[in-house]
Amino acid sequence: MIKKWYFYASLVVIITFLSLGFIPSEKETKPWFLIEKTDGTEYIFPSKEKEDYPKISNVPYTGNRLIGFKEAVAFKESQGKYRLINSLGYMGKYQFGSKALRAIGINDNQAFLKDPALQEKAFMALLAKNKWILRYEIAKYNGKIINGIEITESGILAAAHLGGAGSVKNFFKNKGSRHFRDAFGTSLKSYMKDFAGYDLSFIEADYNATVND
Repeated sequence: MIKKWYFYASLVVIITFLSLGFIPSEKETKPWFLIEKTDGTEYIFPSKEKEDYPKISNVPYTGNRLIGFKEAVAFKESQGKYRLINSLGYMGKYQFGSKALRAIGINDNQAFLKDPALQEKAFMALLAKNKWILRYEIAKYNGKIINGIEITESGILAAAHLGGAGSVKNFFKNKGSRHFRDAFGTSLKSYMKDFAGYDLSFIEADYNATVND
């Protein structure tokens, strides 16, 4: 009888110990951060709360310099997903089309998708190229108000990434009166507004910019 009592008592103790091992402990949680490594630099995204970004809707604010601009554009384009291909065939974190890739010296779409560092270099090369193509528009319209939108260099370059430099030229040619949109209905005007005010002044305009530079 005593042996049986010890057996059941021991069984209860073992079951209780094992059960406690599967109860999640309460730990202090930290604000949401996303860290991803690309070309050797770690990028940190800030809070996920919308009210923390009073100046830009639906785009995370990471500062007004290049890193902030890059990650804001990436979030808008793909939510920062390097392997994403949309329904129109645009690829990667910054949603490049094949034509844009060829213009900066990339001919292998699959290799591009698999290489985060290459995608970062591609974005920088396209920025430099578009800055050269749109150098007159940047000089002429930066700081001016067109159709209710304050024009900035970063807004112009973001719009060029969305719709191409030619569409941006047409936007200014028509004084912002025509509504240029991509296939999903996103307008150049909205990009000029959402991505205004970033400091991209140190990026050198270069019509021949490629990923091999």
